[in-house]
Amino acid sequence: MLDRSNELTAWDRDHFFHPSTHMGTHARGESPTRVIDSGEGVYITDKAGRTSLDAFAGLYCVNVGYGRQKIADAIAEQAKSLAYYHAYVGHGTEASITLAKMIIDRAPAGMSRVYFGMSGSDANETNIKLIWYYNNVLGRPEKKKIISRWRGYHGSGIMTGSLTGLELFHNAFDLPRAPILHTEAPYYFRREDRSMSEEQFSQACADKLEEMILAEGPETVAAFIGEPILGTGGIVPPPAGYWAKIQAVLDKYDVLLVADEVVTGFGRLGTMFGSDHYGMKPDLITIAKGLTSAYAPLSGVIVGEKMWNVLVQGSDKLGALGHGWTYSAHPICAAAGIANLELIDEMDLVTNAGETGAYFRAELAKAVGGHAHVGDVRGNGMIAAVEFVADKDDRVFFDASKKIGPQVAAALGERGVIGRAMPQGDILGFAPPLCLTREEADIVVSKAAEAIDSVFASL
Repeated sequence: MLDRSNELTAWDRDHFFHPSTHMGTHARGESPTRVIDSGEGVYITDKAGRTSLDAFAGLYCVNVGYGRQKIADAIAEQAKSLAYYHAYVGHGTEASITLAKMIIDRAPAGMSRVYFGMSGSDANETNIKLIWYYNNVLGRPEKKKIISRWRGYHGSGIMTGSLTGLELFHNAFDLPRAPILHTEAPYYFRREDRSMSEEQFSQACADKLEEMILAEGPETVAAFIGEPILGTGGIVPPPAGYWAKIQAVLDKYDVLLVADEVVTGFGRLGTMFGSDHYGMKPDLITIAKGLTSAYAPLSGVIVGEKMWNVLVQGSDKLGALGHGWTYSAHPICAAAGIANLELIDEMDLVTNAGETGAYFRAELAKAVGGHAHVGDVRGNGMIAAVEFVADKDDRVFFDASKKIGPQVAAALGERGVIGRAMPQGDILGFAPPLCLTREEADIVVSKAAEAIDSVFASL
């Protein structure tokens, strides 16, 4: 086959507007273009023939790994029989109905229905609207504020970008918008008072949340949204006792809980859902990435029984719910979701995420945890991060202009392994496909150690 890499690179720079990309350096050819061609298991190969172990599963999403024929066949068969029909006014397909049942069967206790979208961002837009609708139906039009957390990630739309608590997603976009508020991130490594235990820090986070609710007025605060484990904000597991203490505050002031499980749903923490892993009691759950392992774009909002009953009450009063997407419950995407969830079960990937993930994190800590500039090695299940510091003893962070995290990620990429430099800090993130083996974990660990040594040797 004719190698078209140069032609595609030129077209890419001239015509393709990439997400989350430095536009100027890319268009001028100052940063690389990589055209990905194929994938198998935990590996991807580009048009130039270079193969890399993808230790970030795309964007935390290719849970079953690349090249799974079962999902490809399911997509093809659905496209041949019925490529599309809408889900409005009671219409469904066998694929969309079956997938909804499969999700509820796997969801935490108390969940009732699934509303399908296309991305985690649009699912959280749906959550916001449902929260506002819910309180209007209950005659509480002033109870609309939603509290998120600094460093949380919940999308990059207007309202979902407001929920997100990262500077990159706010700068020059006039975000965040009201009525979104932000409270303390449960980031134990970066706590101001280093004398605090994890339990004490968790209580401090809960106290700050309660203070915010009281200051704003409990009658105005509708919901709290959080990822079970912070993802893009640094891959930060919650400190001990955090979710129980947060839940107590929410219950006290009748505030809904939205668990954003776009990253953690369908096995990443070694449990089917992160809510179960941490004992969360959500009213709404956001799902996406692992739902289809990104073989097709699909998201969902899992609605709890309490909220569903109020939505039905509202529809009886107001008529049809005025919310929908053309591609909601798209049958091709739903067929991919069914095959994907079946594969997760058949390959026992939830168990592997817990067991191989624990091995990976232990080996990573053993290999790099003692480095003079590694301040923290953390994670849970099949997700981990290494955070770099200028001074380990005094926990002094590097100046952002040094770009230590991106340098290490680039050095790792040169060694054939993909990790991700996380924003707002010098943090190297890992979220491999859930099918990662111990042998593949060893490769990631050894190459990460080499990359870290090479970057700090050159400083």
